Amino acid sequence: MRMMRAQTSSAFPITGTPALKRACWFIFAALLIVFSIPSYAHQQKTAVTRLLFNANTGSLEIMHRLFLHDAEHAASVVFGNKQDIIESADSRALFGSYVVNRFAVAIDDSGLLKELTPLYLGEEIDGQYLWVYQEVPDFAASHIDKALKLRVINSVLRDVWPDQSNLVNVERGGNIESITFAVGADSLQVAVP
Repeated sequence: MRMMRAQTSSAFPITGTPALKRACWFIFAALLIVFSIPSYAHQQKTAVTRLLFNANTGSLEIMHRLFLHDAEHAASVVFGNKQDIIESADSRALFGSYVVNRFAVAIDDSGLLKELTPLYLGEEIDGQYLWVYQEVPDFAASHIDKALKLRVINSVLRDVWPDQSNLVNVERGGNIESITFAVGADSLQVAVP
């Protein structure tokens, strides 16, 4: 009677020493785990807004920088259906409108607030970021030499992720003052020397 040896087939045949086989399987398993993790699990939950007093144009420029991945995920949550910010100009404009409606800035003059009305200029994709632009024309020139207190509201993405952190940098004359909106902070004041 002839003994038959069981043959196994593998879609991933590994030959070599047992140690090499274990190393290859370990690498294969690690790659499977890495590539199977859903991409939406990596929201950064941070955004940066830059307020720049532009002495050349006389305007206050407002630039919001958000991670593109976060923006796409949040847009789908906020608007209730899948938004393709990368491919659709309409989706970008819709999300840009969302951003500017959750941001406000006012001059605090001894407790009297004068809200500024920035113009919405548009949005663009730059690498992994979505930029949303606003501007207050003819503002910086009239306030270039005065110390100011600004009251800022920044609730961008905080309705989607309560632990969202929004950094606001105010730049004037080479100086940068920063405020961070974290859990519980909806309105903050910043002194601009």
